Amino acid sequence: MSHNTFGHLFRVTTWGESHGPALGCVVDGCPPGIRFTRADIQNELDRRRPGQSRFVTQRREPDEVEILSGVLEEDGDTLVSTGTPISMMIRNVDQRSKDYGEISRQYRPGHADYAYDVKYGIRDFRGGGRSSARETAARVAAGALARKVVPGLVVRGALVSMGTKSVDRNNWDWDFIGDAENPFFTPDRASVQVFADYLDTIRKNGSSVGAVIEVVAEGVPAGLGAPIYAKLDQDIASGLMSINAVKGVEIGNGFESARITGEENADEMRMGNDGNPIFLSNHAGGILGGISTGQPVIARFAVKPTSSILTPRQSIDRDGNNVEVRTKGRHDPCVGIRAVPIGEAMVACAIADHYLRHRGQTGRG
Repeated sequence: MSHNTFGHLFRVTTWGESHGPALGCVVDGCPPGIRFTRADIQNELDRRRPGQSRFVTQRREPDEVEILSGVLEEDGDTLVSTGTPISMMIRNVDQRSKDYGEISRQYRPGHADYAYDVKYGIRDFRGGGRSSARETAARVAAGALARKVVPGLVVRGALVSMGTKSVDRNNWDWDFIGDAENPFFTPDRASVQVFADYLDTIRKNGSSVGAVIEVVAEGVPAGLGAPIYAKLDQDIASGLMSINAVKGVEIGNGFESARITGEENADEMRMGNDGNPIFLSNHAGGILGGISTGQPVIARFAVKPTSSILTPRQSIDRDGNNVEVRTKGRHDPCVGIRAVPIGEAMVACAIADHYLRHRGQTGRG
């Protein structure tokens, strides 16, 4: 199986399966001298970790990161990158492979089972194996490191809609997203009970629902990207589309830009007192012609409903028989909730990669 690597200079390879002994990543191209702590990595993994509320899968994984190479220890808890590949490992401790025994030869509707089997002639039915969203834990670890590469970079994400329910943007509060009373990564305190009641009904019916996630990257230097085949928004979109269950990506106004006029969509400019331009709006999402403008980079992605549901669905098995599939096991009723830190990680990795490319080409950065 090829294509387990993304990025050019900040290059990430992930490995491992959902029900294997461990999974992890190798980050090649991290510059020497980047200082971070294990807690920097672990804190991001804890945000993605399963089993933290009734609204996500009850698989109990500590997701404790082990850093195996590419660093030296300084005083205290500080690690410093040496410029060699940084390898990180996360052990699997709560697999229940027996939950998947009945579907070992069945194709679950909405899953990658059939397409995977057609391509490779073999598939790991235990939780999806390599195609499981469990793999994304390694991306989150890499994204935590990517945040350290670009000075002043801040990448934050929020769940802005779940099914037919949406947040009120007038109540947007970044600080609330990390609140202990907020299991949804919502920036709107008033939406918590709305989402909870809505998802409880979905969950009790054995069904699932999708979500839309918004990621905002601030502190992105102007000039990252290229105008043709290395657009910054192109690589951000590619990274977000690679996340399991993602079916759509937009940058800035995205699809809304098709419904407004040129006057409404244009981001007008004025010169600031400090000699730097001031944008009067940010419909472009911080990227023009594939190159960052210095404004916040804004991306949204749509996550489909979790395909593993208790409601019987019509399908076929590997022998060509018609079957009804009812997926057992522990699954997220809304996989979009835990996609927030994953989306942040992919955006951070893309920006770090382009930052290093820009520095290598221009000597600035």
